[in-house]
Amino acid sequence: MSLSADEDHRRALGRLTRYITEAQEILASWDTYSDEHTDADGWPHDPIAYGYRQRRRDAETWEAFAKIRFVALTHLLPLAERQLPHIPTLRVRPSWSWQLKTLRTSLDEIYRLQESWLAERDALPDRAVPGTQEYDEPLADRNAEAWHYLDTWAVHGQALLDINTAAQQGSRHRADLTTAAVISTAGPKPLSKRTP
Repeated sequence: MSLSADEDHRRALGRLTRYITEAQEILASWDTYSDEHTDADGWPHDPIAYGYRQRRRDAETWEAFAKIRFVALTHLLPLAERQLPHIPTLRVRPSWSWQLKTLRTSLDEIYRLQESWLAERDALPDRAVPGTQEYDEPLADRNAEAWHYLDTWAVHGQALLDINTAAQQGSRHRADLTTAAVISTAGPKPLSKRTP
């Protein structure tokens, strides 16, 4: 990788790390709210307020993922898919392969839901603007349908970071072995036959 590509890659990984952290914070806040506002059987005390709070969780998670959605599609996931086959077998976690497939499926669904929402939004009447029920309801539906896939990225996105770390360590290890091989084949330099 060139220096600029390497820097872009580090930034993309940083953005993924921020998403995972942000999504976990959103979920923890939701869990606290849910625990406090449901009875022992899990039924909300106030279903309307509960529904609005759940919508907020979904919207916040969507907004957090929107910051990495494009780079996840164009860079993070494809790079991890290319890196995985080149990592030494002993360094590969058995879960990585299915985690990549799960992330790919989730990302495809997120994009499908976004395309569906954009088509629906474009078909709305002019009076349907943000803040109106005609606009907000289908948007909330998109967020609710996407939440599981967004959460999948929060749960399994760490695999992309771990694969990258293993790939980087593997590259350094191969470089060290190559250097050691060159040194060992070169052997010691012969002593000069000239005598003083």
